[in-house]
Amino acid sequence: MFYDYHMHSSFSNDSKTDMEEMVKKSIELGLNEICFTDHVDYDLDTDFDWGIDYDKYFERLNFLQNKYHKEISIKKGIELGLQKQITQKCSEDACKYPFDFIIGSTHRFDKLDAEDKRHYESVSIQEACEHYFEQELLNLKGFKNCDAVGHMDFVLRYCPGAVEYFSYSKFADVLDEILREIINSGRGLECNTSKFVAKNMINPNLEIFKRYFELGGEIVTFGSDAHTPNRIGEGFNEISEKLKSIGLKYYAVYRNHVPEFLKV
Repeated sequence: MFYDYHMHSSFSNDSKTDMEEMVKKSIELGLNEICFTDHVDYDLDTDFDWGIDYDKYFERLNFLQNKYHKEISIKKGIELGLQKQITQKCSEDACKYPFDFIIGSTHRFDKLDAEDKRHYESVSIQEACEHYFEQELLNLKGFKNCDAVGHMDFVLRYCPGAVEYFSYSKFADVLDEILREIINSGRGLECNTSKFVAKNMINPNLEIFKRYFELGGEIVTFGSDAHTPNRIGEGFNEISEKLKSIGLKYYAVYRNHVPEFLKV
């Protein structure tokens, strides 16, 4: 697996790594292509600015593309944090700038980050996760400008006991709706490997991928979600074999929002 389509740099508030460090490590690892997908999350109730200076962002990307064009392909992406009340703003960004690839991720629901413990107080695991998935479905129905859905079951990382509790059948109705929305709109499903080493998990769960393939889903992207160079491409080979065993045939890379399919 020589393509990493989810990584961050110091343009994201939760990374201190210069873009060039990520590029150099990717070349060292033998990657053919990477896509920077730095964070943009609007309407946050925190002291952090999760916006981005797009002029500086594209200036830096253009510089690195030119400098390293003989060694690696660098694509221009973004990870937009989706919430129902900021759909219009996200759409404006998506249409205004020359991205190759956009990830749409539901990091927050009810205006609180998924990490916030208040989500999980006084409700069952079933209720908390179901509420997250319902919000994610609304986000995806409202925002059509992403190419792939990031870490679709993000809530499982943070809801206490959710990983052990989860089975597809417990959330089948809403998950089927989400997957059909993704498939029918021509979007892809990201395989996010950022928790593979630490927690032996991928997002989304393998059961979700299995159902995605059963419903006819074909577009899959791979992203390490690396915020530091040592996490680039983490777990790709092992996880791609797991996905092959349940139906994965190709993975997708993008140019100007158009997918190209590569055999696993």
